[in-house]
Amino acid sequence: MKRTQTVLLAAGLAALLAAGCQPDAAVVPLETVPGSGLPTNFPAPVYGLDQNPPTKVGFELGRKLFYDPRLSRDGSTSCGSCHQQFAAFTHAGHPVSHGIDGLLGTRNSPALQNLRWQRDFLWDGGSNHIETMPAAPITSPVEMGETLENVVRKLNADPEYQRHFEQVFGSKPIDSYQLLKALAQFTAALTSANSRYDHYVRHESGGTLSAAELRGLTLLTQKCTPCHSTELFTDNSFRNNGLDATFAADSGRAHITQRPTDRGKFKVPSLRNVARTAPYMHDGRFQTLEQVLDHYAHGVVASPTLDPLLKPATGPLGLALSSQQKGDLIAFLNTLTDEQFLTDKRLSERP
Repeated sequence: MKRTQTVLLAAGLAALLAAGCQPDAAVVPLETVPGSGLPTNFPAPVYGLDQNPPTKVGFELGRKLFYDPRLSRDGSTSCGSCHQQFAAFTHAGHPVSHGIDGLLGTRNSPALQNLRWQRDFLWDGGSNHIETMPAAPITSPVEMGETLENVVRKLNADPEYQRHFEQVFGSKPIDSYQLLKALAQFTAALTSANSRYDHYVRHESGGTLSAAELRGLTLLTQKCTPCHSTELFTDNSFRNNGLDATFAADSGRAHITQRPTDRGKFKVPSLRNVARTAPYMHDGRFQTLEQVLDHYAHGVVASPTLDPLLKPATGPLGLALSSQQKGDLIAFLNTLTDEQFLTDKRLSERP
């Protein structure tokens, strides 16, 4: 396995691990803790390592919680139920999320990757911090249907969790602050930065791109930015990409802001691992990347909040894309698949 090239934040991190809020946490080499290194080709993260210093025991506690169905009301649904590693922590093949009692949500489960670099979460930005993000699915009546108070009660009734939380946080009883902080130890570690594209831009072995893939990269830069910009392949903005003329079923960002100008706007997802995250869009309406590109080529629908980038000065709405250009774009998008991330046993339910 190739050694991941990362920049470890050496200054102060050893001290953080030794003197953090986890008095009994084992001090281990940072590179053994997923997410404790930052990719050299990425911008600075929003959620710095100093805000929740990564430790092995903290990460393991967060992972255990992520895959524990007891966080749901009826003990049937965990975070990992709708966020599967092999699909970049989306719900493979499911247009919308599946929750307790066989209930269906209204939105596609978003990929959980590179969360350290995000300021807003969920399709409508309903959470603005990685540590509070899990509260939304836990308390959603159609997802996990629980309350933080009840989750904490169940955790405090479990002697194994009591010991694990005390080892990480040095205090008891378990509270909601510790619960969310521990979950963030795991979710912040979900860093995907080892695709073939990454090896290409970092001039590493195995980073060769074909002529079609290079043409696709050029097209992406020309036609798909700034929406899918930077090494994160998203600008993390909220945009209306022309899916519908009206938004009675889901107003998107306006559900949070209550602004008419935000109706129909949803968070721009990253293109990383996009070949593995079907179906696509906030409601999972498209099954293939070909369908997604067909939408942008000739399916964009006019509405008052349609993104200006999809309203060219001349010609029809959307992006002008030939059949070859679509093929080249898909060829490049496949280079963003990070097999190491999708198969890293440290991130799985049973490492």
